[in-house]
Parts: sequence; C-alpha cells; structure tokens
Amino acid sequence: MSTVPSLACADRAGIERSAYRKIDLRIAAVLFGCFVLSFIDRVNVSYAHLQMRQDIGLSDEQYGFAVGLLFFSYVLFEVPSNLAMARIGARKTLSRIMILWGIVSTLTMAVQTPTHLYIARLALGAAEAGFFPGALLFFTYWYPAKRRARVIGFFALAVPVSGFIGGPISGWILHAMNDVGGMHAWRWLFLIEGLPSIVVGVLLYCFLTERPADARWLNATERALVVEALAAEQRGKGNDAASHRFGAALRTPRLYVAALAYTAVPWVANVITYWSPSILKQAGAGNALDVGLLLTIPYTIGAIGMLLICRSSDLRLERRWHWAASGTLAALSLLALPLAMHDLMLTVVVFAFMTIGFLGIAALFFTIPLAYLSGTAAAGGLALISALGQLMGSFAPMTIGHIKQSTGSVTGGLYVVAGVVLIAVLVVLFLIPARVLHERR
Repeated sequence: MSTVPSLACADRAGIERSAYRKIDLRIAAVLFGCFVLSFIDRVNVSYAHLQMRQDIGLSDEQYGFAVGLLFFSYVLFEVPSNLAMARIGARKTLSRIMILWGIVSTLTMAVQTPTHLYIARLALGAAEAGFFPGALLFFTYWYPAKRRARVIGFFALAVPVSGFIGGPISGWILHAMNDVGGMHAWRWLFLIEGLPSIVVGVLLYCFLTERPADARWLNATERALVVEALAAEQRGKGNDAASHRFGAALRTPRLYVAALAYTAVPWVANVITYWSPSILKQAGAGNALDVGLLLTIPYTIGAIGMLLICRSSDLRLERRWHWAASGTLAALSLLALPLAMHDLMLTVVVFAFMTIGFLGIAALFFTIPLAYLSGTAAAGGLALISALGQLMGSFAPMTIGHIKQSTGSVTGGLYVVAGVVLIAVLVVLFLIPARVLHERR
C-alpha cells in the first residue's frame, strides 16, 4: 500500500518537482562534479603527451599501450568495487575511489621512463575502478526509469565539461608553467590537476546521503513520494530472478550482449579523449593552448546535442533507436575525419558531430540494462558490463597507436573504430529486443 498521502494531481506534480530539484542538487550535481575531476585526471595524459614524449622517450605505440593499460586494471577491480558498494554504501566507496585516484594522478608527475608511465596508468585504473558504475547504481537508489536517461545524460555531460574546463587549463599549464621551480610543465599538469580530487574525495564522505529514506533535506511527503516511485518500479520488474540476483544474472546471455554493445563507447572515447589533441595539432593547430581552446567547440556542441537526445529518449521511453542513431552518427564522423584533416576548422566540425554521437551512446547505454536489472544483479551487472566493455575497449588506443606507428597515419585506426561502432549498433537493434525493457510511464 502506498505511503504517499492522497494528493491532487497538481499538488503531487509540484511536490515531485520540488523533491527532484533537491535531489538533482544534492546527488546528481555533486557526482557530476566528481566525474569532471575523474575525467580530467584520466585524460590529461593526452595533453601531457605533447611534451612528455620527448622527455621520457615515448613513441606513439608506447603511448597507445600506456593509455590502454588503465583499462586492464580498471576491469580487474570494477565488479568487486560495485559489489562492495552494495554492502558498505556509496559514501565509503566513492570517496575512497576519489582519494586514491587523486593520489595516483598527482604522483604521475614523477615518471621518468615509459615503464614508469605504464605502472602509473595501471595504478590509476585500479584506483578509478568502480566510480562510474557505482555512480550509476547510486542513481537507481534515487531516480525512477522515467527520469533516468536525463540524469545519466547530465552525469555524462561531465565528459564534455571536463574537456571544456580541462582542455584550456591543461593547455595553459603546458604553455605557462615550463621550468617554473625547475620542473617541466607536464609534471606541473599532473600535480595541479590531481590534488583537487583528493580534497573533494574527503568532502564527499561528509556530504552524500545513502538513500531517499535517510534524506532529512527532503520533507516527509517528498521522501514518501520518491520512495514509493522507486518501489513501484521494482514491482514492475516482476519476479525474474536474473533481474535481482547477480549469480543468476551471470547466466543470462543478455548481460554479455550488453557488454559487447558497450564496447563501442570506450572505442569512440579513446579517439576523442586521447587522440584529438594530436589530430588537431596535425590539422594545423598552433600550440597546446590553441589545441585546448579549439576542443571546447566540439565538447560544447556535443553536450547540447546529447541533452536533446536524452530528453527525447525519456519523453518517449525509447532507448534502442536513440542509441542506434547516436552510434551511427559517431561511426559516420569517424569515417569522415580522415577526409577533413586537411582543414583545421573542418576537423573541428567533424569532431563536433562525433562528440554528439559519442555522448549520446555514453549517456543512453546504461538505461538499457537498468531497465531489466535490479538489486545485486544491478550492482554486479552494471560493473561487469562496464568492465567487459572497457576490457575490449582497451585495445582501441593500442590498435590506433600501432597503426599510426606503422603507417604514419591514424586513418586506418579510425576506420577500425567506425567498424566496431557499427557492429555495436546492429547488436543493440537485433539482440536486445524492446520487450525486455520493463519501463513504464
């Protein structure tokens, strides 16, 4: 029986808006800021690479290998981290992750050889493991399905915002901090951008609320409304054991089909986050500061496009075709990029379309498995899907780096990534039927 007081429709809608405004500020906005820091610390190596390659003797193939190593350790610890979060709570788990990755990112300033960089990237992957799927799981404690694409889309907005903020800051550090205090600028970059994560990680432990029932910053009616909405959604998923227990979920093929489809996300992400500075430099960008400023353009356009896609998906409660359209746009942009690299602004335009497609598939993807997983199956399943997808995605930077080292061009690597994305689109459309998504208006 519902614990929500009998309310007129207008009153209920007003209370619901008030409740989710507060939740957006106290939950979504806070984790958004954390994810911005995470992505800055993960991809600032793409800017540091512009200078550090000479200092530590790093080839393009070694750079691609170092980038990919992060995902191997990330995969090893992702599922255990999420299962632990289901037991010990989000505050301890997410704050621990932030503090550890901040420490590792900061210490990356000390690398002297490619081997040192390999170790640093492995350590960063182990430290970061579990943050993204842990945040997604945490959102399911607060948001019902009809609000989920938009909140995950807002969360994914951290990727372009990290580029919008991190690109110019990283470019400025590389431009202005060289030999300050006798230290090369790329070392300052890791130090300056790593320390905020440590501080925010400590604050996060003090600030997060575990569940709506514990939220004293909601009034009693707001708490009851949110709790009831989430309970109704759980009832709508029925009694399918695979949707609730992790062990049973492991035996369902759709978990691995989802992981196969998710491979597209890290493959496109690697092009945008780790290779775009080098590609823009090759297309005619000037110094590192120019590269960072130019990259704010596709990130801004991509963010707007992604929010519109997520809004449309939530309004229609349709996930598969929105995801497929986004993936197709990303693949077509990858195919077009080699044709555009003779012109700097045309390259930026193609990156903008690619970023719309990438952010669309990144934001929408987990609304699909979340529609049929719950309980410990959601905790472990989300992490397993992310881990397997990231594991397969770890070969993207290695593939692109090897092809560039062998041919002197990234073109072949871009074509391979486009092929992976198109295969993922077909997997979602043909192997994940709409009927398994138990979403309700």
